[in-house]
Amino acid sequence: MGNIFHGGGRDLSMSNGGTAVFVDVLMLAVSDLAESVWEYRFATLLTLQDQSVMGRGVVGFDLEEIDWGGSPRERAAAKGFVLRVLDLALRRHRWDELDYDPPFAEGHLRQYREMVEAFDPTDGGRTSGLLPFPGPEEGAMAMCVRHRVLYAPAYWEPCVFCNATPC
Repeated sequence: MGNIFHGGGRDLSMSNGGTAVFVDVLMLAVSDLAESVWEYRFATLLTLQDQSVMGRGVVGFDLEEIDWGGSPRERAAAKGFVLRVLDLALRRHRWDELDYDPPFAEGHLRQYREMVEAFDPTDGGRTSGLLPFPGPEEGAMAMCVRHRVLYAPAYWEPCVFCNATPC
């Protein structure tokens, strides 16, 4: 079973292992960039893609299901943040901390970046998915001391790395 990320009429389908790596490298980047409430909410959305908790083959989200903001300025800032996260991940930010080599991550990140770049955030805000876009009170503002990545206590305590290999 695979995991599918949708956006702007495009799909990125990955194996369970590919999805785990995709989430890991994005968590390394988002954890070092998030500063605003919306950015912590996006980090929570990424933590909700943790197959160790959610189940293998059942994660993924649609860019249209994200609450990108109510104004053109908010939507542009949110989209810009996601693109910065992807760009930082594409620069292999903190990949040296992984205990494995992510050979396909760069291709998945590039494909997803193209999807986000082509996506018009004015189409966002639908809530037809399994989980709605996390609210402000659900932001992943807690930091795992061991792995230095964000986690969302509103959902579960450990970070994606602790979930994969219990600390």
